[in-house]
Order: sequence, then C-alpha cells, then structure tokens
Amino acid sequence: MQISVVIPLLNEEESLPELEAWIRRVMEANGFSYEIVFVDDGSTDASWQVIEQLIAQNPNIRAIKFRRNYGKSAGLNTAFQAAQGEVVITMDADLQDSPDEIPDLYRLIKEEGWDLVSGWKKKRYDPRIKTIPSKFFNAVTRSISKIPLHDFNCGLKAYRREVVKTIEIYGEMHRYIPLLAKWAGFKKITEKVVEHQARKYGVSKFGWERFVNGFLDLLSITFVGKFGKRPMHFFGSIGTLFFLAGFAILAYLSIAKLVYAEYGIADRPLFFFGILTLIIGTQLFVTGFLAELVARNAPHRNVYVIEKEIGGARS
Repeated sequence: MQISVVIPLLNEEESLPELEAWIRRVMEANGFSYEIVFVDDGSTDASWQVIEQLIAQNPNIRAIKFRRNYGKSAGLNTAFQAAQGEVVITMDADLQDSPDEIPDLYRLIKEEGWDLVSGWKKKRYDPRIKTIPSKFFNAVTRSISKIPLHDFNCGLKAYRREVVKTIEIYGEMHRYIPLLAKWAGFKKITEKVVEHQARKYGVSKFGWERFVNGFLDLLSITFVGKFGKRPMHFFGSIGTLFFLAGFAILAYLSIAKLVYAEYGIADRPLFFFGILTLIIGTQLFVTGFLAELVARNAPHRNVYVIEKEIGGARS
C-alpha cells in the first residue's frame, strides 16, 4: 500500500463526506493504492454514524473510535500504529487542509528521500488573535529545536513509514512531532508551502490554553529529549554545584570563626544561606539518583480505550 491518510477528528460530522470524496478523487486521479484511517476522538455528534456510512461506500476506509476524548496526540499515536502505507500523511478533518497536496507530499518522501515533510500554511485564513501567538510559538520552537520549520503545528504532514512506527506521541506532543522524529534519528526534515482553506463547518476545538500548554510541553519535551534516559546528568550536575557552593560558604565561615573569633558563625545570614544550598544540593542529587532508577526500570506506556474499530482492506 502506498499511502495511509490519517485523520483524527472530534465532532466533524458535516465535513467528513466532503473530505472523503475529495481524498478519493485525488487518489483515483493519481492511481495511488491507499487507505484512510479515521480516529474518532470521542465525538458527541453523528461523526461515527457518518463514518460508518462512508465505509459502506469505500472499502479503503478504516475507522477507530475512542470511548472518550483523549486528545489529538492519542488519536495520531493510535492511527500511526494501525497505518499500513509506505507513506503516512496526516491532515485535519475540518477541510482546512487540502488533499490536493497529497501527490507532492508523497513525491517528496518517496522520490527525494525526506523522512518528514511538514506543511507550512504561509497564507492563513485565521484571525490575528491566532496567527500572532502562533508565529511567536513557532519562532521559540525553531530556536530551541534547531529545526528550520515555520509551522510546527500544521496538521498536514507526510512521514516515511519508519518514522511513525518509531516515535511515540503522548500528552499534547503532536505539536512537536518533528522534534520527536529528530531525536529518534530521522534528521531529513523539510517543509512545503501548502494551501490553507478557510473553515467551512463547525468551530475550532482549540482555545487559548493551547499556547500555555504548548510552552509547557516544549519545556517538557526538551528536558525529556536531552535527559530522559540520563536524568542524573541534569539533577546531579546542578545538585553538585549547589552542594559545593554550600560547602565553600560553610568552610569560609569556619575559617573566619578561627581567624576572627569575635564573630559567631550562626550570627551571620551567610551561614543560613550556606546550609540552604547544602540541603538543596543534596536533595537535587538524590532526585537525580531516584529519577535514574525510574527511567531505567519503568518504561512509558500509554493505554487508550478503543470502543470500536471497523473497515479497511488488510494488506
């Protein structure tokens, strides 16, 4: 199978028939063998019923339904494990991503040898209240990750099969898939300017909290990527510095007590600061030691409860 199109969704009953027909037209026009993997992330509207109707018309559709809403990352992670195509393409279900981009994305992966191609919505049909924070978010992420992408959070991306089978997405890490891929050893990452459609149905499922969560997730993923397997290097190094600083302060005060007997050690604020840094250093060192034990003996695993899985021709 050449292409798997992965589409996580939440309450998109109006857009699904049009999106499926659009994808089918593109695939048939280019002669691609394909599958569409819908992941219903706990929709409360008629999205699942619409998907069942579409499966009856198109045997290339597979669908997974979560018992409750887990978030976009969970949907993508589950679909990645189920995808069978040589190239996996993700897109949102709201018709803002154009399926007409699929042939070029496929060519970039198969013919030019890229591991991941991220869409860049250079011209966006979103209000400034969304685009300005998004530009700031992308600039910060680009600076920290050293990956030259303009739009990390674009839902339209293409991956070599090996990439999606290697990385694990959890929490709200879908914004940082290029960074996860890079840390997994897939360094051939590029971007392509893609067409952005104005929203036709429904409303956005993301609010202001995504910017706060996005920043926190960036800090988390940066730490995990650098120190996830060696937390002692982080906590131990800082703890050692604090411990040495506290030891030096107390050593200085002890020598000062011997030389200038009129001053008592416990009478000086510096004494308490030295004790504090000594304790903090010890605590950080112990934290690093415990984190090292946890990292080596408790591998991360996610469990998402799938209520139903239907459709699709198995290869």
